[in-house]
Amino acid sequence: MDEAAHDGGGPASARPKPGAARPKQRVPFWDNARFACIVLVVFGHATQRLTYDSDLAQAAYLLVYAFHMPAFAIISGYFSKAGALGERQMARVITDILVPYLIFEGLWTLTKWLVEGVANPNPTQPSWTLWFLLALGIFRVALPYLALLKKPLLWTAAISIGAGYLPNLDSTFSLARTLGLLFFFTLGWWLRDRDVIARFDLLRSRPWWLVAGAIGVFLVAAWATWFFVEEWRTLDLRAWMFYDTGYVELGAAQWWAGGVRLLLMVVALILTAAFLVLVPRRDRWWTHFGQYTMYIYLLHSFVLYPFRESGVLQQLDPAWFWLPVVAVLSVAIALGLATRPVRTVFRPFVEPRPRWLFADPALAAREGRGSDPTGSRRTPEPPRSADAGPRRRGV
Repeated sequence: MDEAAHDGGGPASARPKPGAARPKQRVPFWDNARFACIVLVVFGHATQRLTYDSDLAQAAYLLVYAFHMPAFAIISGYFSKAGALGERQMARVITDILVPYLIFEGLWTLTKWLVEGVANPNPTQPSWTLWFLLALGIFRVALPYLALLKKPLLWTAAISIGAGYLPNLDSTFSLARTLGLLFFFTLGWWLRDRDVIARFDLLRSRPWWLVAGAIGVFLVAAWATWFFVEEWRTLDLRAWMFYDTGYVELGAAQWWAGGVRLLLMVVALILTAAFLVLVPRRDRWWTHFGQYTMYIYLLHSFVLYPFRESGVLQQLDPAWFWLPVVAVLSVAIALGLATRPVRTVFRPFVEPRPRWLFADPALAAREGRGSDPTGSRRTPEPPRSADAGPRRRGV
């Protein structure tokens, strides 16, 4: 079952009659949530250099990093299947994850060699944003086994917290970060498996008091990040939010260090819930772009790289003026990288289909380009023609 077939909401009149085949209906909410998440990813990466000299940028950065990747993992898990991997699913791990990972690792190696004059080709150490691609691959392979457990959420929470106690876990194959976020991915799958969204009617109604509460949550979180910003710098809180460093390296060798990660996980869940409450339920002009978040995720770092390395982002002052500008530019970058021309050019890199790689070439072609590693099932696009009229949501 994909998101097009799982509506999770809609008017009562649209519900199929008993015995009738259930029509597939795409839910704009999930595309909206994906796109909002990926904009936060771009914004977070764009503001990182601003945080060195600006408390305001540091507070905004901490607020975003407190929940945006856990939210992305939850959404990805929601559209993942826990059934035994067949040939088709195993082939997709190769075509959707491993091959794009190797392609972009190669591109980053070439970029660093051309710009910095040095390069250290090492596919076991993911470059910059590529860690999440590997994490998705590990999540998808591990999920069928996790689904066999009696209390998968309890086990994955223990794994996520316990991983920080292991000093030998590091960024190799992004294993530390993958285990740190494993709970959130599993939670997303669990919500779908238990049909929680539909049972509690979470996508059909959004009372004013719930929206007000979600806004209140973010106001409190924003105040906390700003008011205690110096304390957070001293504690190096943002390193804790990466989920990729052991407690000892973070300066917390005490036995209770895992409690700090547990607290951060709870905060991430609260902020993610508030974030999802605020995500629009209806179709918007930008909803369609939520189907192509993998293009934005893999390509935006190349757009930001020249600005980060040149030091331009560190020279933006005052931050109170430039931070909103960076936010607007982050939205523009996300929109631009999801447009059809960009997808057409970079599809062989983001969505390669290496038929030559498989003993059965059909394994590379069978799935086509209908979905991406986050589980986003795409609506087929009609081919453009010279006399075609304007589309409702042109890309």
